[in-house]
Amino acid sequence: MKRNLLKAFTMLMLLVVLSLASAVASAQTQAANKVVATVPFEFSVGYKTMPAGDYSVQIIATANDALMIKNADSSVSALRLSEATSREKEKSNARLIFNRYGDKYFLSEVWNGVDKIGRRLIKSDDERAAEADANANREAAHASYERVEVAALLR
Repeated sequence: MKRNLLKAFTMLMLLVVLSLASAVASAQTQAANKVVATVPFEFSVGYKTMPAGDYSVQIIATANDALMIKNADSSVSALRLSEATSREKEKSNARLIFNRYGDKYFLSEVWNGVDKIGRRLIKSDDERAAEADANANREAAHASYERVEVAALLR
């Protein structure tokens, strides 16, 4: 009886240690997977306007796969929910994708260049309104909407 209890306790402790080691390794891998890019224009993330400059984007797995977007000097940052999205084309480079409506840019997708799955940001009410304005005028909609890609690096 004592022997079985000791064996069960040992197995439980081994399982706990392996789980902790796996969690630490996963956290370190995620911390190293920052997408870094220079964005040459002002853009919006949710309800926040971000100035042109150098940015890093990182997945925050503990926040339901939210994305943390930070200016290089850390003066401006935003946290936004995202969802997984798969590649439409066979592009394998790290990049940020923006939706442009008129003169307004909205961060739309983040790709690290390694995974076949990227992250699509949930559209804000501001972006939906800009999209509706572009769609309301069908003739000008083609000229006022554009997907803009900015090259990035994985660090």
